[in-house]
Amino acid sequence: MAALPDPLWRPFPGLSDYAGTVAAMEAHVERMAAGAAAEEIWLVEHPPLLTAGTSADPAELLAPGRFPVHPVGRGGRFTYHGPGQRVVYPMLDLGRRGRDVRRYVAALEAWAVAALSDCGIEAGISEAGTGIWVETAEGLRKIGAIGVRVRRWISFHGLALNVTTDLGHYDAIVPCGIAAFGVTRAADLAPNVTMARVDAALRLNLPVLMHSLSAPEPPRIKTLEAHPDCR
Repeated sequence: MAALPDPLWRPFPGLSDYAGTVAAMEAHVERMAAGAAAEEIWLVEHPPLLTAGTSADPAELLAPGRFPVHPVGRGGRFTYHGPGQRVVYPMLDLGRRGRDVRRYVAALEAWAVAALSDCGIEAGISEAGTGIWVETAEGLRKIGAIGVRVRRWISFHGLALNVTTDLGHYDAIVPCGIAAFGVTRAADLAPNVTMARVDAALRLNLPVLMHSLSAPEPPRIKTLEAHPDCR
C-alpha cells in the first residue's frame, strides 16, 4: 500500500475561541468521514478556560467561576487552556493508520517528547498519569496533557504543551485529577524557548508521529519514576 501523505499543517494566529474551534473541528471530522476533506493538524492558542472531560470530578474544580468551563466529549478530567499554551488538534484517519487508539496516544507522546528534546528539554511519560512529564529540581512535573476523541476512526482533540503559560491559572483546578504533582512550562526549563521554537520542533518531528502510527512496534518512550512525596 502506498504511503499516506502527511496531514496539512495549519497554525492559527491569535487566540481562538474554544467553542467555535471545537465546532469547526467536529465539522471537519464529519467531512473527513464522508471522504470530502483531508487530514489536518491545527495549532491554536485559546483564551483562559477550563475543559471538563468525561471523567471530570466537580470536587476538583477549586475556583468555580474563575474561568469558563467547557464540557467536552474527550476522555480525561479538568484541564486548563490559555495563552502561552500550544494546543494541537490532529485530525487523522486512524481507519487508514492502524485502528489502534492506544498506539495513537503513544505516538502523540513520542512526538511531544521528541519536540521538547529539540528544545533542550528531556521529557517522558510516567505512571503518575497520562501526558508528558519532566523531572525538575522540585520533583516530577507535568508539562503536557493529552485528551483524544475518535469518531468513525477520525481523531480529534489532542495535545496541549505549556510553553509560556501562566501556571498560576492551574490553581483553579486539580490538573487532570493529579493532586500529588505540579505542572511546569517549557520557558522555565530551557533558555530562549518560545512558541515559535516549539512549533518548529513539532513540525520538524512530525515524522515521529506518523512513523509511530505505522511502525511494527509501539514507540519506546522514557518512563520517569513517580515519587509520591514530591509536591
